[in-house]
Amino acid sequence: MSLFDSMQTMKHEQVVFCSDKATGLKAIIAIHDTTLGPALGGCRMWPYKNDEAALEDVLRLSRGMTYKAAAAGLSLGGGKAVIIGDPEKIKSQALFRAFGRFVNSLGGRYITAEDVNIKPSDMDYVAMETRSVTGLASVPGGSGDPSPITALGVFYGLKAAVKYKLGKDSLKGLKVAVQGVGSVGSYLCQYLSQEGVELFISDINEEKLAEISKKTGATITALDKIHSADVDVFAPCALGGGLNDETIPQIKAKVIAGGANNQLLEEDKHGQAITDRGILYAPDYVINAGGLISVYQELKGYKLDAVKQKTSEIYDTCLEIFKESEEQNIPTHQASDKIAERRVHAVRNIVRTQVTQFNSSWVKA
Repeated sequence: MSLFDSMQTMKHEQVVFCSDKATGLKAIIAIHDTTLGPALGGCRMWPYKNDEAALEDVLRLSRGMTYKAAAAGLSLGGGKAVIIGDPEKIKSQALFRAFGRFVNSLGGRYITAEDVNIKPSDMDYVAMETRSVTGLASVPGGSGDPSPITALGVFYGLKAAVKYKLGKDSLKGLKVAVQGVGSVGSYLCQYLSQEGVELFISDINEEKLAEISKKTGATITALDKIHSADVDVFAPCALGGGLNDETIPQIKAKVIAGGANNQLLEEDKHGQAITDRGILYAPDYVINAGGLISVYQELKGYKLDAVKQKTSEIYDTCLEIFKESEEQNIPTHQASDKIAERRVHAVRNIVRTQVTQFNSSWVKA
């Protein structure tokens, strides 16, 4: 499929390819939809196997941001950026400033923030070149690392799923397997531990595993066994695509609720497969919206209490999605898409009506 075919199929507005030979920057910025507002989404750095893999990732991620913002009730569109390369080798102030200049050239249509392998301090370099950046560490009123709030949203979504599927208001005594204990997963483990959950964890980083296990009493589990652990809830918090033909038949949990993006390798196929097995899936872009809520608040003037209050609404949003899924007899990811699309379409229709009225008035004048 050609680039334009992919854009039209996924309904993207704009894709920008960025190259700066002096710094080694190779990046792609994807703007999916700006109906609700400017496209806001993080920038991740990853050593993709090829340019095509990077493009596929940024297209999927940016579309997910549109749905995430709409489902969360934010006046934002969806966008995302990827920088191609090994973060241990190519990071530099010059590279991030070069990236900032590309972001700035978009005139506010895209607002960037940190994502995988990007730190708030990296965003500070980007901010030297553009005001279209959030999640800053050094600026007064900056939100800093959004991971704690992202994890808080996942926690609320997980609680909603447990309530709906298992009929439990408390998580105490439940078994939860957390796949990936990076920035979001580690905070999620802390929230769950405080609720009296029995934790099982896995990650490629053995030092991080040992640290989280010591803090929470979690049982360290092999990478290839965590998804099939005999638990109540499976929480994918690593990279996407983990729910697929191989893993889904092995899942014993009755609830899937984690912070990773794009968990379903093939959305409709694997969303339906999970539903057919009687597992309740909390759509990833809904329950991991806390980070977006946090950086959005930074644009308005950061207030932590307001961020936490808005993030807590993820609980009710999930219950709404689960109810619609059951009533419409469709997988939960399709139910959440429908709810998000209704908001986008409603605003788009309002804008079209206003434009039509303006044009009509102009012609008459």
